[in-house]
Amino acid sequence: MIVAITAIFAFCMKNELEALNASVLPPDAKQIPHELEKHGDIRIDEYYWMNERDHPDVIAYLEAENAYYEQMTAHTKPLQQQLFEEMKARIKEDDSSVPYKYNGYWYYTRFETGKNYPLYCRKKEEMSAPEEVMFDNNVMAEGHSYFKQAGYSVSENNEIAVFGIDTVSRRQYVLQFKNLLTGEVYDTKIENTTGRAIWAGDNKTIFYTRKDPQTLRSSQIYKHVLGTNPDTDVLVFEEEDETFDVGVFKTKSRDYIFIGSSSTLTTEYRFTEAKGPDFEFKMLQERTRGLEYSVSHFKEHFYLVTNKDEATNFKLMKTPVSQTSKEHWVDVIAHREDTLLEDVEIFEDFLVVEERNEGLNKINIKRWDGTADYYLPFDSETYTAYIGINPDFDTQYLRYGFNSLDTPPSVIAFNMITKEKEILKEVEVLGGTFDKNNYESKRLWATADDGVKVPISIVYKRGITLDGSHPLLQYAYGSYGITSDPSFSTSRLSLLDHGFVFAIAHIRGSEYLGRNWYEDGKLLKKRNTFTDFIACSKYLIFEGYTNAGNLYAYGGSAGGLLMGVILNLAPELYNGVIAAVPFVDVVTTMLDDSIPLTTSEYDEWGNPNEKIYYEYMKSYSPYDQVKVQNYPNILVTTGYHDSQVQYWEPAKWVARLRDKNIADTKIYFETNMDAGHGGASGRFEALKETAKDYAFLIDLAGKAK
Repeated sequence: MIVAITAIFAFCMKNELEALNASVLPPDAKQIPHELEKHGDIRIDEYYWMNERDHPDVIAYLEAENAYYEQMTAHTKPLQQQLFEEMKARIKEDDSSVPYKYNGYWYYTRFETGKNYPLYCRKKEEMSAPEEVMFDNNVMAEGHSYFKQAGYSVSENNEIAVFGIDTVSRRQYVLQFKNLLTGEVYDTKIENTTGRAIWAGDNKTIFYTRKDPQTLRSSQIYKHVLGTNPDTDVLVFEEEDETFDVGVFKTKSRDYIFIGSSSTLTTEYRFTEAKGPDFEFKMLQERTRGLEYSVSHFKEHFYLVTNKDEATNFKLMKTPVSQTSKEHWVDVIAHREDTLLEDVEIFEDFLVVEERNEGLNKINIKRWDGTADYYLPFDSETYTAYIGINPDFDTQYLRYGFNSLDTPPSVIAFNMITKEKEILKEVEVLGGTFDKNNYESKRLWATADDGVKVPISIVYKRGITLDGSHPLLQYAYGSYGITSDPSFSTSRLSLLDHGFVFAIAHIRGSEYLGRNWYEDGKLLKKRNTFTDFIACSKYLIFEGYTNAGNLYAYGGSAGGLLMGVILNLAPELYNGVIAAVPFVDVVTTMLDDSIPLTTSEYDEWGNPNEKIYYEYMKSYSPYDQVKVQNYPNILVTTGYHDSQVQYWEPAKWVARLRDKNIADTKIYFETNMDAGHGGASGRFEALKETAKDYAFLIDLAGKAK
């Protein structure tokens, strides 16, 4: 009886809140026309004033939007809490990663029940040895609304760790040093770095990357000697080309340290012996526009995954350490038109190749002596498989990972000689209700406007009738060649259990179907990315997986750009859209080289200082193409400290959408004032953000026609 009364009370409260919300008006963003001129074309940006970070009017507007969002979604608070509890209950809170052995120690990460952040730990020689907690992020995060440790690097003598901390969410990490024997954290702090550093073999020298303080481009490599003032650190290399970023790493052999410069289309590496003492970097192969290569080291050779000789899908070559320029490179694995070579892992007796064929991950194992050459068997129709952490050369065991949309992740040890495998860990889904046999995943193929077949990975509760009545969430990214593989999510189970179908559209702009799939979705072919997504939506409706009144779309960052474009091109297809940290003011941002990441992305989007790219960008830029029409329900989220997509892009976009929208739909905007591009820190805070997104969708689906 009490339960029934409580349910009735909650229902009544929900109706009262919704009735109240109907009379609530969203924030009214003032319009101050600002003229932007390029190539003789004039654009008027009436919300340009929002670009002024920390201005009282800007803060007031963002806070008003947050208050409006909170009020309008207050009726979903119980649902948000329910979803959060569901998702949290599936997580093994006292979980740990599979340990791996490196330089005499077993390293692993673990979580403790009820705590937000990981502990980084190690044990000497044997897993039965006493545990050493190197970093307890829960203690380190105290007093910070945001906290992120960018990993760590341990000296060759296993005594000192260098680690990076970000407490702002701007991805400007402060490097510090910790004595792992005494627990002392040294006073030395090196600011404005990428958060990672590489130890030389002398146990006192590190190499690290500094960022440009304004653009945040990784532009300089410095050398620091332990115990010295960072002000005296030596600049080893500076990347002066603003379209390139720079980084530093050590080879698996631990014999060489590499400095790599890279842009979207071109790479260049320098190297030095890790043992020192002089650390004079030599050129491996100087940059040649369009030439890409990555480097591994084994014995007397460097191994190169490269597109040399028009190898569009990349091939494997090698060159002597003593003769590294490209005229000395020779093929190890030739280029294949139907297979993308993504990476390699080198062992004493085996070469393991990570590749992609017809969109599916493949792992090829070859013996150097030619006596074995085979693929790991994967029976699923759509899945994700990848090479894991393999720090040793002299082993017959390969560690790899496997999961799918309906199968939790596993870490597997595979004996490359006997072909026997051992599952070292499969992620536990707690709560007692999960059974992978209750879900079905498969791959579909939609037809794009130009006749190209576009793959879709899809998952849903087994046994549902495909009569078009089910809500469906369609996701995609589609830029930078980044492929959204069909992977498992414990959080997503809440959507599936609420009757949703979930689909990943493998649109052009990724490398799902090889390098050409990426090339056909960038620069002056970028529109393929957007029309592919829309074609997938129409296909899913036609095949009865959903209907236009119950179809939803989600994308973040460059995927948020995708959301902005489909909202302008085909708003009638969707009942709701979520755009997270969306890159939507494309033209203005790409014309401002003071904004982080702009110059390094000309090869992805084009340089609008050239008229042809300016006009093409403007033709799809979501902010520029907002028009008077019916828009669906929209939720936009961002982080005030976002270093990749500045908060003002979504802020201005939302204001313009509201001004032009003539439909009776809701447009919500939430800014996390403590976070950046990746959202909240801490595993439970991140779950709460997911719960908000899912509540928005489930609430809309409950009202769908």
